[in-house]
Amino acid sequence: MTSPRSLISATVDFDKEGFQTGVLMLPYSHNTSAYGRIPVPIAVLKQGEGPTVLMTGGNHGDELEGPVALMKIIQEMAAWKINGRIIVIPGLNFPAFQQGTRTSPIDNGNLNRMFPGKRNGSLTEMIAHYVDTELFPLADIILDMHAGGASFNHAPVLLAALPKNAAQHRDYIKLVNAFNAPTTMIMDLLGEDRTYGAAAERHGKLFLCGEFGGGASCNPDNLQIVESGLRRVLQASGVTKHAPVASQNETRLMKVDGAGHYLFSAGRGVFEPCFKLGDRVKQDQLAGRLYNLDAPWEPAKEHYFSGTGEIMVTRTFSHVVAGDCIAVIASPATWY
Repeated sequence: MTSPRSLISATVDFDKEGFQTGVLMLPYSHNTSAYGRIPVPIAVLKQGEGPTVLMTGGNHGDELEGPVALMKIIQEMAAWKINGRIIVIPGLNFPAFQQGTRTSPIDNGNLNRMFPGKRNGSLTEMIAHYVDTELFPLADIILDMHAGGASFNHAPVLLAALPKNAAQHRDYIKLVNAFNAPTTMIMDLLGEDRTYGAAAERHGKLFLCGEFGGGASCNPDNLQIVESGLRRVLQASGVTKHAPVASQNETRLMKVDGAGHYLFSAGRGVFEPCFKLGDRVKQDQLAGRLYNLDAPWEPAKEHYFSGTGEIMVTRTFSHVVAGDCIAVIASPATWY
């Protein structure tokens, strides 16, 4: 028995030839709009035969390099000649994107921790369900662009992991090399399987993600990395052939290897870091000091790194509580 289709509807026809812009109509019934809908902008270009590439940003609303790159691409797509189909959604969790917040201001939903979602759930769960049941089945290649958001500064990295299907490895590495980020990082999310990427991989799709900056800003250098990388992936997949974008140096491969590559706060207070983004650190090296707000005369609690590697992620907020992630490190890796 098949499950009911999503309650979200689209004003675009995914099977229609040519360029279309429209919206996904997200049902939102509330006190001042009983039959309301939230329109989520979407663009589609379909021409001839070829793969379908789904490109999204705004999974978190305070991560902006991806959405800006995708909005720039949308403004050019009508003039493109392609082989296949391109689907672009710059602000996937649109309520969060409108407000510039990580999570939805309506239901506090973190879209990237809600897959596979629920047809009859909260607004954010409904978005996840629509992506999982309607968009992922259409796509051959899926790209979801992130950044560190307000709480993190993130070195510009493409996040990658070889598909479980060995037959896809060659095509996957081709796309990774085409994107050509300064660093490609194999990320260990410590068992987290509710993400967009985990859902895409369950569908057996070629999936690439990335983190390109932070502080809820749009960094011009990182924007260029995202924009050029997306264009090169479209070229490498055979969807586009125009305006080749030159690659830079070969991407280096790094890996976040387990909990030892994370630094978490051991309590509440103000954290003084003894490192910065890009530093190389060693196991048992002093990472920083946590000061007690309520008893500043007490000795600060020292924190130490549990692993060796390069600092790839740093927290922007100095105020912390127990369990806040303060830094993530990575070390050199190989695919096999």
